[in-house]
Amino acid sequence: MAHKFNPIDKNKLDNEWRRENLPPVETLEKLGLQAADVFADIGCGIGYFTIPAAKMIGDNSAYALDTSPEMLAEVVQRSEAAGLNNIKTVKTEELDLLIPDEAVSFALLVNVIHEIVDKNQFLEETSRILKPGGKLAIVDWEKAQTEMGPPIDHRIAKDDVIAMLEEIGFYCQKTQSFTENFYGLVMVKNS
Repeated sequence: MAHKFNPIDKNKLDNEWRRENLPPVETLEKLGLQAADVFADIGCGIGYFTIPAAKMIGDNSAYALDTSPEMLAEVVQRSEAAGLNNIKTVKTEELDLLIPDEAVSFALLVNVIHEIVDKNQFLEETSRILKPGGKLAIVDWEKAQTEMGPPIDHRIAKDDVIAMLEEIGFYCQKTQSFTENFYGLVMVKNS
């Protein structure tokens, strides 16, 4: 059984600890988000990364995708407060992202992959929305005991994520660490 984040704990998604470990703009820059990208934040939560990404890409679309109506309502509130009009919220199903094929050039999964039951089907669906040559950036918990985060047996090692994505037509452009708690991957969909 996958470890699922409870929307009642949404205050945990933007706090001092998270801002120290994963500062949103710096994290997006390290992962390679460009001003020309069409962006999808899959499992966007409260919009912690969606809002800064939408500012970085200007007039291009930023999709905020989540299965939780409570989370999406928070994104709408935050985007309105920030004066942004390029964010499109979409209530998805876990294995149906409900946006068109090849709609985005940069997709982001932060602390999502370990929550998914059918990881292969989920990654296939994520690939479907990415343009050829598009980037899938993943940040997730290191498969190690850390002070914060889900139980270690619910975490998935970065090498396992890379292998799953290589099997469906991606190659690894970059790996990195975000403190001792998180790893980052930038995977590119083959053209």
